[in-house]
This record gives sequence, C-alpha cells and structure tokens, in this order.
Amino acid sequence: MMTTTATTRLAETGEPASTVTAPAVRATAVARPAERRIVLEGVSKFYGEVLGVNRVDLRLEPGITGLVGPNGSGKTTLMNLIAGLLTPDQGRLSVLGLGPDRPEDLFRLVGYSTQYDGFPRGVTGFRFVYGFLRLHGYAHPDAEALAWQAIERVNLVEAAKRKVAGYSKGMRQRIRLAQAIAHRPAVLILDEPLNGLDPMARAEMIDLFRHQADEGLHVLISSHILHEVDDLSDRVVLINGGYVVAEGEIEGVREEVEEQPLQVLVRCDRPALVARRLFDEEHVTEVSLHADGGGLFVRSKDADRLHLTLNRVIVEEGLAVEAVAPADADMGAVYQYLIGGQESTR
Repeated sequence: MMTTTATTRLAETGEPASTVTAPAVRATAVARPAERRIVLEGVSKFYGEVLGVNRVDLRLEPGITGLVGPNGSGKTTLMNLIAGLLTPDQGRLSVLGLGPDRPEDLFRLVGYSTQYDGFPRGVTGFRFVYGFLRLHGYAHPDAEALAWQAIERVNLVEAAKRKVAGYSKGMRQRIRLAQAIAHRPAVLILDEPLNGLDPMARAEMIDLFRHQADEGLHVLISSHILHEVDDLSDRVVLINGGYVVAEGEIEGVREEVEEQPLQVLVRCDRPALVARRLFDEEHVTEVSLHADGGGLFVRSKDADRLHLTLNRVIVEEGLAVEAVAPADADMGAVYQYLIGGQESTR
C-alpha cells in the first residue's frame, strides 16, 4: 500500500514528536462533482408560524461568501439548509448538484463548523476529529491520517492528546475547524469561525480559508465583524428578517444603494464653521458634530458637489484640515443602509 508521511506525534499513545508513517488516504473518498454551484430557488423554511427564511434565491459560485445579518435574521437557518441539516418547506435547493433527498452524499461534500461549544465528555482533540471521520465511513488508517493532517493545518498538534475541556476558547474553535476540513469537503460552512482567536491565529485561519477557496471550494462564512467580511469575502449575502436583502460583490452591493446619502468624515480645526457653511447647501442632507469637537460627519446626495463645496470652504476659511474621507465605503455602512440601523450584526 502507498504511504504518506505526517510529522506529528501519536497523541493517544503519548509517544514523543516524530515522523509517523500512515496509510495513504484514498483519493476517491470525496469526489469533486461536476456541478459547481450552490443553488436556492424560492427556498422557504418555517418553524410553525415563525419565519426562518422566506423565498430565498441565490446562486453561489466557488470562493468565499460572507453571510451577514443580525440575531434572528435567518443566517443559521440558511446555513443549516445548505448543510443538509434542514429541508426546505418550499422551493428547491441544490448543493453542487445534490439535493436534501440525498443526505449521505451531501454530508460527504459539506464541512460544517458551528459557533456553539459542544463536545463529547472527556474527548481529546485528536479523538474528536478522528471520530467524525469514522462516522463519515473512513477506515481506521485513513481516518487517522486525515485527522492528523487537519490538526496540523490548524496548528494544534501539540495539544491533540489533551482533553478538549481544557482548551482555551480559541483552541476549541480551531479543533472544530479541523473537524470541518478533515474529510476534505467541497463546501465549508463556518459559523463565526474567528471568534475567540488571537490575532496570529486569526491571520492563520484567514490564510487557510483563502487557500481552501483558491482550491475551488465554496467557503460560506458567517461573521458579525464587518471589517472581516470586507477583508475575507469575494461576495456577500445580507439577510434580515428571513429575507435576502442584497447579495453580490461588496462593491456591487454598495452601488445598489447609491440613492442613499453618502457620508463623509471631516476632521479640522473649526468644524462648527464648516457645519454652518454646509447647512445652506441643498445637496447636504445632514451634518453632525463629533463629540470631541474636532470634526463632523456630513451626508450628501451628491458626492462630487460635496467635495467641491468642502474644497471651497477650506480655501476660503483657511482651515487646518486633518482628514476628509468617506465614512461609509465599507460593509458596515452598506449593512446599515440596507438593514436600517440594527445595533447587532451577529
């Protein structure tokens, strides 16, 4: 039999770090399907009289998709539908050509990391990952090799023999990620995958997600930290009240709300004077001074006219300007436009 080499240690036997030879994993374990899209057509899900998601239409290509919405918006329902953990009450759902009527085949294609801490009592990190691989149908040698490879990818080899109950929050997050990627899925569904990670671990995981996307995987990430969505995603899906309110590339989504006033940040030595001058401009819809007295926010229906007006005022009044910058060019501002000022985006 062919072999692969993994540099690790046999956590369950307590042997010191060494080069362990494990049987090669069968390349046919998870075949890549010909269909490359995740398709939802008029998908609805209800919990009795409570709406989960309603009439969702999506076409998701390979790459990283950021899913954004407040608590109760339907994010988890949507993820569970795509993962095959729920079936639609209405509409059609297809994940790389597979529907919810073929759960065993679908589960082989999907890796899912939930945000919730739920582990079998007394389980070690290695046994947690290994056990799920056995449930996927892998023989012992293949499950062992894949488990170590996944644990190594999330940098938890040294902690793999320890019980998960003794892990930090960040370590528990990483072992869940290892479980999600261990069987080499074609679709990764990650619910708040960066919670609890320190900056270095966060950067390592982002690199891992991008690597998975570069290999042609679908990576669906839920995050309440909007700048992470900006940095991570090839496209975004904004959901609220069970409805998808916008989806596409971030720049394209921003263009969908061009009719909304543009907000500009101005930091200068005499913000009250600037505010008085701008109040008279018809294209200016709102002006608010910063609490520290060192600047202001300006909303305008016409970005070009606003910048021309600001230039004129700065020159005529001889202002000392620290900064003039758009305050709403990121995902957070787009979200606020489309959702309508929700405080929480988890």
